[in-house]
Amino acid sequence: MTEGPDFIKRFEGLHDGDRRTPLLEPMRDPVGIWTLGWGSIYDIRGFRVGVATPAISRDEAEVLLQRDFCAASEMAIRLSQPAELANAQIVALGSFVYNVGAAAFHASTLRRKVKENDATAVMEFGRWIFAGGRRLPGLVRRRAAEAALYLGNDPFG
Repeated sequence: MTEGPDFIKRFEGLHDGDRRTPLLEPMRDPVGIWTLGWGSIYDIRGFRVGVATPAISRDEAEVLLQRDFCAASEMAIRLSQPAELANAQIVALGSFVYNVGAAAFHASTLRRKVKENDATAVMEFGRWIFAGGRRLPGLVRRRAAEAALYLGNDPFG
């Protein structure tokens, strides 16, 4: 599912806490969460990213993104049952879970509406545009793209 990681890269910068070095160091995201690579919150070994997390190469960042997107999309599928999802919907929901986490998706109205095959589910993406109590333009763009993709439309067109 390479289109999922490529979709996520449009919204997650390649996080690097020290651009003077050849490797990618952990850094805090806009709301203070430690991340590594393309926004991963767990390192190669599966430990939560923090200030002391070892730096990684760009290739390792790609591995983290692929691993984390696969886990997020699998969780989206599992939590959305019995709904049968199209590939574009899996990518959209996988991106959403990658960004907000499985617990938030589990408790969301979005999930409930997806499970019920409710056509208004797509409107729920737009409710998730805040982080740390602030409306973030990057989240507005991301949720609009996820909603477009969920509907089977070109998210960037």
